[in-house]
Amino acid sequence: MSMKVKAKEQLQKVGTYAGKYRYVMMPELYTALTQDKVIKEAALRSGVSRGVMQACWDAAGDVIKAWATEGHSVALPGLGTMRFGLRAKSVETVNEVKAELITSRRIIFTPDTDLKEELAKTAIQITCFDRDGKEVKRVTSTSGEVEDPDNGGGENPENGGGGSSSNSGNGGGPVNP
Repeated sequence: MSMKVKAKEQLQKVGTYAGKYRYVMMPELYTALTQDKVIKEAALRSGVSRGVMQACWDAAGDVIKAWATEGHSVALPGLGTMRFGLRAKSVETVNEVKAELITSRRIIFTPDTDLKEELAKTAIQITCFDRDGKEVKRVTSTSGEVEDPDNGGGENPENGGGGSSSNSGNGGGPVNP
């Protein structure tokens, strides 16, 4: 399994590189899986009926929502924990504290160590596109390494390995984070 990433040459409009073209990387988004598809697959993998899996899914969702809105950090099996948080303006005195200071409510997800390790080991496939949308290069890592152009091109000094890359065009410039 690998994560697909695209690097697209884009004109930077703000910041240090304003007015210059730079390759910007972003994960390619896959289609959103419907709840029905997830339940069907979970039922298949667990050997329980879809009806039972649906009931469990609904109950787990209700419990997670209830506990999280009460202020608990709730475990999500095999994934990590989630909790609700907020952003708010600060004030100098206690008399100024009021609900209107809250600027946003957020969901905070903290992944399990195992999930982070799995992501770190996942191979990356990068497809580079120039400003006209033409594919100009492909880079594929093997599981886990990170290319460091300042340290031997595609070599990872810790394990001696490197990613493989193949040009499928006439260059395309550096890929910068």
